Amino acid sequence: MTSDLVSPRKSESKPARELSPEQAAAAAMVAEAKARGLALTGPDGLLKLFTKNVLETALNEEMTEHLGHEKNQADPDRESRNVRNGTRSKTVVSDAAGEVGINVPRDRESTFEPQIVRKRQRRLTEVDEIMLSLYAKGMTTGDISAHFAEIYGSSVSKETISRITDKVVADMNDWASRPLDAVYVAVFIDAIHVKVRDGQVANRPVYAAIGVTIDGHKDVLGLWMGTGGEGAKFWMSVLIDLKNRGIRDVFFLVCDGLKGLPEVVANVWPQTVVQTCIVHLIRNTFRLVSRRDWDAVKRDIKPIYTAPGPGAAAAALDEFEEKWGAKHAAVIRLWRNAWDEFTPFLDYDVEIRTMICSTNAIESLNARYRRAIRARGHFPTEQAAMKCLYLVTRSLDPTGTGRARWTMRWKPVINAFAITFGDRWPGAETY
Repeated sequence: MTSDLVSPRKSESKPARELSPEQAAAAAMVAEAKARGLALTGPDGLLKLFTKNVLETALNEEMTEHLGHEKNQADPDRESRNVRNGTRSKTVVSDAAGEVGINVPRDRESTFEPQIVRKRQRRLTEVDEIMLSLYAKGMTTGDISAHFAEIYGSSVSKETISRITDKVVADMNDWASRPLDAVYVAVFIDAIHVKVRDGQVANRPVYAAIGVTIDGHKDVLGLWMGTGGEGAKFWMSVLIDLKNRGIRDVFFLVCDGLKGLPEVVANVWPQTVVQTCIVHLIRNTFRLVSRRDWDAVKRDIKPIYTAPGPGAAAAALDEFEEKWGAKHAAVIRLWRNAWDEFTPFLDYDVEIRTMICSTNAIESLNARYRRAIRARGHFPTEQAAMKCLYLVTRSLDPTGTGRARWTMRWKPVINAFAITFGDRWPGAETY
């Protein structure tokens, strides 16, 4: 009984699913590819055919708009005598289909300026972007050329790839001179090292600066290449560059071991507090201590950097010296030498201390830089190294404004800054 009731419903034919115009077009393309024995992917597959048809259709539509009439449908009474004048063949490189041969329509008066594939354009924009992305990830021009030949079946010479990546130099210069915010609650400066072949391969430091805005965002302020052992003159030029680009005030400048920098900060931003990286100071401490003493030293040194104020920290350092001074005199010298740049953060509440106690805010950026550097090994020129690091930065910041896609989860910290530095906060009478 039940089977009699169910069977007829199963045998009822369902209406065919109605396809959207896009699905119908795709189905027609697949059917045509199968009929012609084309693969769906690969150098001679469906994607190449689809790309060719789309580009040629778009170009013909542009020509229709340019002339004001469809093919063979010109009004005999029209003022213009301009009409279609056949096509010319052209090969373009697509990111998905490799080299694609297309027919570009021409007009008799040669006034047609196509937009989707411009005159003398051989590569679609996406290809350029892919090449820049691969270069930013550390691939050499030879690697990228081999990659395109393997994946897309297209031949792109190393010289062509070099010309494409060289286009970013102008963008890099614009980025390096763009205007900056007037006030930053903190600026972190740290260095990474790249290998540059200048006669012989040598390590060169590249200094990166990140600023935390009053909204809690991180800005990549700039990149500067040094020679090693930079002094006050170099750092003065960096800070003057930042000031000329609009920075009027910085509450804290956090760095580690950059000689000459603390001495010149007051000449550019008189109220800025220079803070050494506490994490680096602690790491350097353990480099001077034998492993068997690590646990004891860790326990005894903690009261110094967690002290409620500079006075309590000084007393804790005296106790530490009394216990360890004979065995680890180098540790005592390390802390005494860094004392003036270590103690400033002790004058502020715990929220502000959390931000300025280390340069970890810049470490995520440095990690990306190092991945690209390791992939390359070394760079032929300084410009090649800077170009690669800039492209890494641009991958985080597609807008080119310097503001990376990071938002700091530091709302309580920003509130603490607003209260502590109220007279210097944007909008106060100081400004």
